[in-house]
Amino acid sequence: MSGALAPSARGIHVLPVPTPFAVGRVNCYLIDDDPLTLVDTGPNSGTSLTELEAALASHGRRIEDLERIVLTHQHIDHIGLAKIIAERSGAEVVALDLLAPWLARYGTEMDADDAFAEGLMRSNGVPHDIGIALRAVTAQFRAWGASVEVTRTVSEGDVLEFASRAWRVHHRPGHSPSDTIFHDEASGEVLGGDHLIKHISSNPLISRPLGGEASGPRPRALIAYLTSLSATRAMDLKIVYAGHGEPVTDHRTLIDERIAGHERRLVKIAGILAVDGPKSAFEIAQEMWGNVAVTQAYLTLSEVLGHIDLLLERGEVVEVEEDGVVRFGMA
Repeated sequence: MSGALAPSARGIHVLPVPTPFAVGRVNCYLIDDDPLTLVDTGPNSGTSLTELEAALASHGRRIEDLERIVLTHQHIDHIGLAKIIAERSGAEVVALDLLAPWLARYGTEMDADDAFAEGLMRSNGVPHDIGIALRAVTAQFRAWGASVEVTRTVSEGDVLEFASRAWRVHHRPGHSPSDTIFHDEASGEVLGGDHLIKHISSNPLISRPLGGEASGPRPRALIAYLTSLSATRAMDLKIVYAGHGEPVTDHRTLIDERIAGHERRLVKIAGILAVDGPKSAFEIAQEMWGNVAVTQAYLTLSEVLGHIDLLLERGEVVEVEEDGVVRFGMA
C-alpha cells in the first residue's frame, strides 16, 4: 500500500514507506506546520523514495517543500533517505547531539559497530563461521543507510519550536543508543520512533555506545530500555505515533505488558540455567529458539544477554570466562 493513512486534526500525517526488513513498512510523519517537517525518512532505496514522494503528493506536498527533517534514531530504515531529501529540499536536519557524529561518519561508524558485534558474538559462544556470515549480511544491508550532516542538534530537555506546536526532546535509549522522542506537552502527542510499538516489542539491541570505545563493560541495553520505559510511563500522554504500525493510545498499559513480558523471559532463562547451567548466551538462545538463534544470532543474543544483565544485577546468576567464552550459571 502506498500513500498515507488518515491525518490527525493537528496536521500529523503518517506516510508508510516500504523497507527490506521483516518489520515491514516504516512510518514517516509529515508535520503540516511551519516549518514543514518530515519525521524519519525510510531506507535509502528508489522504491522507498518513490512511495514517499507519492505519499507527500497526496497531501499536496513535494520533497522540495520540506523545511525540516527530524530523525528519531540511528537505524537505517529511519535515516537512509535523509541525505537525499536534505540535498533536494535544503531542509535543516535535526537529531540528537550524541547521534550527529555517527551520522556524519556513517560508513566508518558502521564498520566499528560490525566489529563490536562480531566480538560480542565470539565472546558469547557464537561459532566463528556464523559470525562471519552474519557480518557479510549486515554489509549488504549497509547501502540502505547513508551519511548525513546534522545541521541542528538537540539534547534532553530541549524544545523544538513550530508555529503552532512545540516538542520537548527526551533521550530514551534502549532499542538503540540514540532513541529520541518528541513530546508535545500541550496536546499529549509524542513522535516516538521505535521506542514503543503497539504490535511488537522493540528489541533492545546491544549496540556500541555513541562516541564510546568498543572495549569496556558490555552495554546493558535492556536495563537502559526498561529505565526509558519507566520514564515514558510516568508521562501524561494522549497518543504515541510509532515508527511501525498503529499509534499507541494507552501507553501505560502497553508498557506494563512489555515489562511483564521481559519478566517472563527472565524467569525462563533462569529456569534453563537452574537445570542445565552453566551455559553461554548462544547456548541459551539455541535452547529457547532453536535454529533462529543461528539465522538471527545477534538479535537473539541481545535478548538473552539483556535478561542475563537483569539476573546479574539481582545477584541470581554469575558469569565465568573460560577459553575466551563467557558462561553463566546460577549464583
